[in-house]
Amino acid sequence: MELNEISGEVVDAAMVVHRALGPGLLEHAYQACLKHELLQRD
Repeated sequence: MELNEISGEVVDAAMVVHRALGPGLLEHAYQACLKHELLQRD
């Protein structure tokens, strides 16, 4: 994958996670959910 494609996937996954969880959680929770979201896209 090209760098632009990778960064696009990461940003999109982060937006999906943020929309689902909303603001206010600890960073660790967002990291775990972002990891899950990215692995699901594999």
